Amino acid sequence: MEYQKIPNIFKREEFGENKLIVGQYSSKELMYLKDNIWEFTEKVDGTNIRVIWDGYRVSFKGRTDKAEIPKHLHARLEELFSGETKEEIFEQTFGNKEVILFGEGFGEKIQKGEAYGKIDFILFDVFIDGYWLERANIEGIAEKFEIKIVPVIIYGTLPQAVALIESKPMSLLKGETLEGVVGRPIIQMFNRNGERIIVKIKCRDF
Repeated sequence: MEYQKIPNIFKREEFGENKLIVGQYSSKELMYLKDNIWEFTEKVDGTNIRVIWDGYRVSFKGRTDKAEIPKHLHARLEELFSGETKEEIFEQTFGNKEVILFGEGFGEKIQKGEAYGKIDFILFDVFIDGYWLERANIEGIAEKFEIKIVPVIIYGTLPQAVALIESKPMSLLKGETLEGVVGRPIIQMFNRNGERIIVKIKCRDF
């Protein structure tokens, strides 16, 4: 299972510089939910990683099954999730259920992530036995494995999040401007295609 593509908050110009058309939401769902409360977490500039527990063993994959994971990142994933002790945590926490820990590999030699420091993995979502976990449960898993979790930047409406991004706030993970945020309604919702309603807002677009 691959992580769904996260849409931008606004539509883009069809011609010219392909800039965002501020105010024109990219879907009817976003327009309808714009004044509700959302949870916005920090968007990390890295590479998508899936940590997969099939009920018996753990494996690592990139955004797609064909994507190659850099060797130094793979070594870090082995440190975090492999070995007898970590296998026991998987077994005690999930049993024989199929689980995918979605996260971002980030840091040195990943994208332009040198400002993050050493290579690492940060958790942002968990899919288990057909369900997406809520934030509190994801935090509990991160604590068990002693891994990082993307920090919450703001709880608020879509316009409030846009206003924050326009101010170019500082990242909580590096000493630079925030890459952006990823937002989800605080009550999990899905569109007519069965996809979760989720959105990204990037600083460079403003």
